[in-house]
Amino acid sequence: MKIKMSIALVVMVFFAGFLIQTEDPNITEAEIKEHITYLASDELKGRFTGTLEERIAGEYIKNEFEKAGLLPAFNGSYFQEFPFIEGISLGENNNASMLINKQVIELEFNKDFMTAPFSRHGSADAEVVFAGYGISAPKLEYDDYEDIDVKNKVVLVFRFSPEYANPHSQFDAYSAFRSKATAAKERGALGIIFVNGFFPETHEDNFMEFNYDRAPGIDNFCAIQISRKIAEQIFSSQNIDMKELQKRISESKEPESMLLSNVKVNLSVEVNETEKIGRNVGAYLKGTDETLSTEIIVIGAHYDHLGMGQHGSLYRGEEPMIHNGADDNASGTTGVLEIAEKLSIGEIEPKRSFYFFAFSGEELGLLGSNYLVNNFPEPIENVTAMINMDMIGRMDDGTSLSIFGIGTSSKWEEIIETKNNNRFNLSLNEDGYGPSDHSSFYGKEIPVLFFFTGTHIDYHRPSDDADKINITGQKHILDFVYDITREIDNLETKPDYLNVPRKQESNMGGWKVYVGTIPDYAYSGEGFRLTGVSPGSPAEKAGIKGGDIMIKFGDRSINNIYDYVYALQEYVPGDVVEIELKRGEEAIYLKLELGAK
Repeated sequence: MKIKMSIALVVMVFFAGFLIQTEDPNITEAEIKEHITYLASDELKGRFTGTLEERIAGEYIKNEFEKAGLLPAFNGSYFQEFPFIEGISLGENNNASMLINKQVIELEFNKDFMTAPFSRHGSADAEVVFAGYGISAPKLEYDDYEDIDVKNKVVLVFRFSPEYANPHSQFDAYSAFRSKATAAKERGALGIIFVNGFFPETHEDNFMEFNYDRAPGIDNFCAIQISRKIAEQIFSSQNIDMKELQKRISESKEPESMLLSNVKVNLSVEVNETEKIGRNVGAYLKGTDETLSTEIIVIGAHYDHLGMGQHGSLYRGEEPMIHNGADDNASGTTGVLEIAEKLSIGEIEPKRSFYFFAFSGEELGLLGSNYLVNNFPEPIENVTAMINMDMIGRMDDGTSLSIFGIGTSSKWEEIIETKNNNRFNLSLNEDGYGPSDHSSFYGKEIPVLFFFTGTHIDYHRPSDDADKINITGQKHILDFVYDITREIDNLETKPDYLNVPRKQESNMGGWKVYVGTIPDYAYSGEGFRLTGVSPGSPAEKAGIKGGDIMIKFGDRSINNIYDYVYALQEYVPGDVVEIELKRGEEAIYLKLELGAK
């Protein structure tokens, strides 16, 4: 029995080695086409994070890693699971009734009222205060809350702002649903009721869309919208013409907030978050140099896409359609597979160690890569460089290629120029941040390079199919990326990290203040977590660091990125704001002088 088992084991090892050796280590057009055709096939239904099809695509990637002789990256597994909030759903406890002059009016869900999507769980049985547009903007000399007490009450407010007809109004910065809800809660209100006024006249009396905005909800607070018909009943009980009231406030910009006599409301809201599990796929190749093998080079790309278009699609048809995502990002995923194979079973053995990752959740906000850098298989400090490929399959003229992150290390520009040698017409960008997975690594002070052939008419549409990929062009790109990778591997010392100043982005409306914070869009907890800060920015000068969670900005509590944006609108350049941060388990208090855009 032992002899038979030994023979069987020898045979298995022999054939395993034979299979690895017979894999073509070269980057070939045939393999590129094969990988992209499968990953972007209708069978995988767009590879949406957390779906069965994401799992199937992940298994395919894992099998390719195994065939290349790569080791599993995650403690014996090729998979790393991460939780995420996929969306929201209405619970059973969404009810509303009004008591007007001792008459009970039961409101019918989705006819008379609708729960706001940013609500979570809450109840209120309280008097109702009319608070105009629900805007507090002292710098605009307008405050609906100035002379009214809303503590332990529910506020009723119009949508939009007094300058509803002005598309460039500074009031727009205060007009969002969340902004008004936050303003009410900060003043002690138990809830807020929105209603469409009669102006603008072109706006129909529709409820807000019930969509997940990828930010934590407002708990222990009721937010609903009622129909105009119900609101008119409320104002009629006060002998007030609702249309004339809105018109007066808008024309005079003089608030007319008031406690509504003999009006009470009983509310309960229940909005549940739907949690799912996404999976990163990872493999490992040990370096051969006794000293340099402790350093790690990461090569990655996201393999998720938009599924049936349920998030981020630019398709406007009525029927759901499969978004195959051939360029975005079956092309980049294929790049990881091809380069991993060549490094693993090619003739030249790398000196440094390599990790190869296919990230999921990128389309939902860099979820997979963000989770990975905070749960890396080894100390993240060992990672010396990260190469990211996202949308590298649509090189139109055969020569144009964009590379981002060249300013993140002093080594990059020379390496790129040397290895390019007039192969491509390069567009170079210094910034290490951007809308793809390299940002997660750059936030950990790791030099990055990001390869990209540009957007196109099929971007985030069902028409991003495999037959539109420039296979020959992609092969040239992968040969180039491989050459750059080999050059990095051959460096005598690890590439240095440089913090690249970011260009200040324009601000649409509101006060043009500049802080220099870089949001962590993957974060879904309480507060506003930062990936990093721009060098030389007010944030850096104040002592704010990447990984900090902002929980208070001036007098405002910060529960999410929206609260932070609304808080900024209260200030002008030169203002000094006291802020509270959470850094690990420590509370940090700083003074921040706001800059100008």
